[in-house]
Amino acid sequence: MKGNIISVLLLLLTEILVAQTRISGTVTDAKGEPIPGANILLLNTYDGTTSDASGKFDFTTSEAGIQTLVVKFIGFKEFRQTLDLSASKLEVGVTLKEEVNQLEAVTITAGAFAASDESRRTIFKALDIATTAGATADIAGALNTLPGTQKVGESGRLFVRGGDGNEARTFIDGMLVLDAYGPAAPNTPSRGRFLPFMFKGTSFSTGGYSAEYGQALSSALVLDSKDEEQFSRTDIGLLSVGADVAHTQAWEKSSWAGKVGYTNIRPYFNLISQEVDWVKPPESLEASSAYRQRVGKSGMFKVYGNYNHSNFSLYDHAVGDPSVKVLQDLRNNFGYLNGSYKTSLTPKWSLRTGLSYTAIDNDVSLNALKITEADKGIHAKVAFDGSLSDKLELRAGGEVINHEYQARVDTSTRALGFNELIAAAFLEADVYTSNKFVTRAGGRVEYNSLINQGSIDPRISLAYKTSKNGQVSVAYGKFRQSANQQWLRSAPDLLPEKADHYILNYQLIQHNRTFRIEGYYKTYSDLVKFDDSAFTNNGSGYARGIELFWRDNKTFRNVDYWVSYSFLDTERNYLNTPYSVTPSFASAHNFSVVYKQFFVKLKSQLGFTYSYTSGRPYNNPNEEIFNNGRTKSYQDLSGNISYLPKPHLIIYFSCTNLLGRDNIFGYQFSKAPDDNGVFASRPIRQAAPRFIFLGVFITLSKNKSVNQLPSL
Repeated sequence: MKGNIISVLLLLLTEILVAQTRISGTVTDAKGEPIPGANILLLNTYDGTTSDASGKFDFTTSEAGIQTLVVKFIGFKEFRQTLDLSASKLEVGVTLKEEVNQLEAVTITAGAFAASDESRRTIFKALDIATTAGATADIAGALNTLPGTQKVGESGRLFVRGGDGNEARTFIDGMLVLDAYGPAAPNTPSRGRFLPFMFKGTSFSTGGYSAEYGQALSSALVLDSKDEEQFSRTDIGLLSVGADVAHTQAWEKSSWAGKVGYTNIRPYFNLISQEVDWVKPPESLEASSAYRQRVGKSGMFKVYGNYNHSNFSLYDHAVGDPSVKVLQDLRNNFGYLNGSYKTSLTPKWSLRTGLSYTAIDNDVSLNALKITEADKGIHAKVAFDGSLSDKLELRAGGEVINHEYQARVDTSTRALGFNELIAAAFLEADVYTSNKFVTRAGGRVEYNSLINQGSIDPRISLAYKTSKNGQVSVAYGKFRQSANQQWLRSAPDLLPEKADHYILNYQLIQHNRTFRIEGYYKTYSDLVKFDDSAFTNNGSGYARGIELFWRDNKTFRNVDYWVSYSFLDTERNYLNTPYSVTPSFASAHNFSVVYKQFFVKLKSQLGFTYSYTSGRPYNNPNEEIFNNGRTKSYQDLSGNISYLPKPHLIIYFSCTNLLGRDNIFGYQFSKAPDDNGVFASRPIRQAAPRFIFLGVFITLSKNKSVNQLPSL
């Protein structure tokens, strides 16, 4: 017993005699706020502690010499400091820097609706486009239910925030498409040439978009094509307007897909009368092919090609005298080829490069008058994406766009046209000050060979996270786009049209519900105008508005719906307007409700879309005030249903304008007044009150559960 006491006393004495160092301090963040619960320890020892409620810590160690103090806390970078433990007391000030987590950090949302990488803000996917009633699987048709767009029923194109249909440009895998819409008869809507399920990601920007995308004045629709397919399959579609067959062959690291489709509207038009006096209703033959190949560990090589031949003819009757008519005939050939390659150069840097070619040939006949058009474009791009640190991401690259256009009338030996070469470079940086604040700053430099001029267009966006699920974004940018080819062919010295975008946005995403409110202001300059029978860049304009968006696929079981509203105030002094007026394509109020319900037991899905657009202005030459007329409001209730009697068999039905409303988009007037000095008029209305579509889709594959439902 006495020996044990002596041993304990000797141990205590040893502890006292051994030199000890007391280490104390405070742990704070970059703002000086204390961080409680941080772990503090000496590296490779058992000595340490945790910070208290005020961020303070205090512990002793018997270690000697040079040691490393380590401080850790979730959400912050690890702190390390070398200490000399020869002193008996050490006071250490520890400031932890927030660690930027790309999955949780704030993202730029001003002007953008994106659906791609699931770590980003997902709002609109390809399935949303395909199953939106009234859109008939057309990308532009579905996007027209989002805020910032408006329904221009006689066009079918995207009209965004006071911009006309030519100011919204489409990019596939970063490459520009010269014309993403198929041909259409006068005052009838066109459709996009590309189906939504070609793409794994869709980014629709109504303003303030990346400096990477040029030659887009009002909007950029950026489509990211799919990677290699996983299953071999054959798809057959029997449609009320034609038929198609497709085959996909999948290998371990590659896949090929091809599709051939034939469309003939004549049998359908024989059943349902049309406003258009068709001689030969639209007919088309389309073929497409896609090859995907994985290269190495991270490389992806893609090639996509599309060819379409379409033709139609009709009689255009004079407004004042319907017995006077002109035979219009159009034959269109469209070819598009896109090749792209993406790979990782290092763990932090990647390379993207691509080359695209577009060729469009039109043969137009107006009675005996023959007009031919040849429109060709080549786009080459190389871009680098990478991180210099967890707080700084860079995007840089260069591109060349060559656009050649020529039009010829058979009664003239002179051809009108141009050959435009645009060389550009872009640089953009995302600076993450914290998980709550990010700045994207950059610019775009362009050189245009037609006018022999260079330009610099700055762009900047900022976003601040106001809560875990909400954030505020602001954006500014200068954008430009070459004048429409119809004007540029006659006046190749026209300057590009310009616009400045100012955007303020708030977005909240929580529990599968999304709320957005966005305000914007745009100014236009150098718009094309007709002055004394000559083309000039003396036009100008503005657009401003506010937009609301709400989407909810949580509250009601198996129900997904969204509501959007846009208010637009815009005026332009351009083309043949005598002064600033609201353009004939612009409406002040646009409202949409999209509803989708899935009936699991019935193996079906049902959808409805209601769209409202307030009256649009038009010019009535019988009145003194220019553009003083107003159409009645546009209203449409459309529906669709899909039924799966077997996993590989789908029956699909859709109908637009279920209520048969007589929507009028404007009025045409005779070129000269009658004997009483009155200009005769004729309304521009839908070609038919409704469009009805019925299809049967069959999929043949080893996996009997695979079907075409996502592609409808």
